[in-house]
Amino acid sequence: MPSANPADDTAAGVDIVALLERGRTMSTPVLRAAVDRLAPPMDTVAAYHFGWIDAHGRPADGDGGKAVRPALALLSAEAAGAAPEVGVPGAVAVELVHNFSLLHDDLMDGDEQRRHRDTVWKVHGPAQAILVGDALFALAGEVLLELGTVEAGRAARRLTAATRKLIDGQAQDISYEHRERVTVEECLEMEGNKTGALLACAVSIGAVLGGADDRTADTLEAYGYHLGLAFQAVDDLLGIWGDPESTGKQTWSDLRQRKKSLPVVAALAAGGPASQRLGELLAADAKSNDFDSFSEAEFATRAALIEEAGGREWTSQEARRQHAVAIEALGRVDMPEQVRAQLIALADFVVVRKR
Repeated sequence: MPSANPADDTAAGVDIVALLERGRTMSTPVLRAAVDRLAPPMDTVAAYHFGWIDAHGRPADGDGGKAVRPALALLSAEAAGAAPEVGVPGAVAVELVHNFSLLHDDLMDGDEQRRHRDTVWKVHGPAQAILVGDALFALAGEVLLELGTVEAGRAARRLTAATRKLIDGQAQDISYEHRERVTVEECLEMEGNKTGALLACAVSIGAVLGGADDRTADTLEAYGYHLGLAFQAVDDLLGIWGDPESTGKQTWSDLRQRKKSLPVVAALAAGGPASQRLGELLAADAKSNDFDSFSEAEFATRAALIEEAGGREWTSQEARRQHAVAIEALGRVDMPEQVRAQLIALADFVVVRKR
């Protein structure tokens, strides 16, 4: 979709692939050095998770993810007038926290695939998934605090607060799986914690390391928070209707996990015959002992009811609304216009992605 602000047409000329690759290229050597500090076998387990080696320990060129957060951290430093290199420790710290959450989430959700590969708990066992996740979280604080500056301390406080919110969001997400009904407001709060908080941190942490004041960092966080909500809304759509070849997950992935994602919650709140029928099916599913043996057709029926009740369209519109709010926040920060255009282009990318 085009930029939400016609005045920012320069965003259309931004090379998103190059922007993401810059974040990956600049942060990966520091990330690898941090992971190398881990005691065996955690170092190799983490290397497998990041796609650097395969399950047999051989070098690999696995899919390391979209690298949106590192790109945001480097742009964040530039938004404050600093060099992108200033944001690298922040980029690495955020990536470590993000991957700590992925390792634990995959285990809690029972996900066997991530980025087209078996997940860590599937290959190395649940204990290693927990330990390596914990270790990555500890490394994130080290990477920042060893800088020894006042700005590093401010950045670490923001990262710690974002991590707590992320954990709050995961706890809410799990608790919602066992409830028949969740309100749209509760779902947005959960997703704001689980996804928005860390993206908000990513897009402010570089600025803080670059010496930005709290008002600037807070406004950049507002952009990141709403971008995170847009990101998660798109993720929720992909979790039901995404192409497994693109997402690396099973068909109807979120329905298999009984997730109360935005399309589901919006459909249940919509009213009408499709909404009522969906509610009846999901209530029965919650009490079912053979849910894991459901056929593809049964999941397809639930997905069709969600769409008929309007959950798919509402979530798509919500992604666009959150995108617009994120872009509006950028207008309150004085920054180089090229950096503004790149942040707008990244927001556009998040809303139109297919994986």
